[in-house]
Amino acid sequence: MSDIEKVKKLREATGAGFKDCNLAIKESNGDLDKAIEILRVKGISKASKKMSRDTKEGVVVVSGDETKTSVIEVNCETDFVAKNDDFIFFVKELSDLNNENNSNIEELKAVKMKNGLTVEDNLVALIAKIGEKITIGKAKTIKNSDGVNNHYLHTVIKDNVAKLAVMVSLDTKDNSEIVKTFSKQLSMHIAASNPLALESSSIDQAIIDKEQELVTEELKNSGKPDDIAKKISLGKMNKFKEENALLTQAWVMEPKKKVQDVLKELSIADLKIKEFYRIKIGE
Repeated sequence: MSDIEKVKKLREATGAGFKDCNLAIKESNGDLDKAIEILRVKGISKASKKMSRDTKEGVVVVSGDETKTSVIEVNCETDFVAKNDDFIFFVKELSDLNNENNSNIEELKAVKMKNGLTVEDNLVALIAKIGEKITIGKAKTIKNSDGVNNHYLHTVIKDNVAKLAVMVSLDTKDNSEIVKTFSKQLSMHIAASNPLALESSSIDQAIIDKEQELVTEELKNSGKPDDIAKKISLGKMNKFKEENALLTQAWVMEPKKKVQDVLKELSIADLKIKEFYRIKIGE
C-alpha cells in the first residue's frame, strides 16, 4: 500500500484532514495503527484548548421503548454544529448506548462504540474534527415494567434528536390506546408547562424558600398592614405551588380543568403518574 493510499485510509478511519494524516503517516513510518494513535494524541491536545469555551447549544436524544426510556444531553458551542451530520451520527449511537447503560455517564464513557473506540475517545476525535467543544451533559433513564412509558420531542432536528424532550411513566395494567394517548398528551403538557414536581409537597424546599423570599421582598415596600401582607403572601405561595405542581396545573388542552381532573375522568382505577422528566437545551 502506497503512502497516498495509507493517508486516504487514515482519513476515512479518523476524519482528520489530509495534512494531519500525511504528517502522521510519515511520523509513524507508514504504520496505520501508530498513525491513528498519533492523531488521537494530537486530537486530545486540540480538544483540551477548547475546554474553556461555553457550550450553550446542543441536542437531547431519546432512546428506548414503553418499559425503559432514556434521554441524554450533548452540548456544543453553536447550533450549526448541533445539526452537523457527524455530530448527529455520534449522538444517535450514544443515545442507544446510554439506554443500555441506564444513564451512568462514567460507565458510558468507557463503552466501546461500533468503530471499536470508546465513547470518550470518539468524543475527543469529534472535537478535533469539528473544532468545537462538545460535552456530555445530563442523562436520565426511566424504567417501568408495570405500566406505560411515553415521550415527546419538541424542535426536532432529526428522528429522535431534538432541543427539548419529555419522558413520562404511568403506572397501570391498562395498555389501551386511551392510556397511550393520555401519556402522549401529558408529555406535551409537561413540555409546555414545565412543572417542578408531581405534587406541591414534592417541590424542592430550596425553590419554595427562594420564592418566599421574593414574595416577602415584594410585599415589604407595599405599605400594607402585616396581617394583610401575610394573607397576600400565603395566597401567592399557594398559587405558586399549584401552578408548578403537575397534578394541579391547568391542563394545556382544556385550561378549565386541572391535570388531576383529566386523570380522574379517564376512570382507570389503577392509573397513576409514576414519574416524569423534562430537559431543554439552554435551561
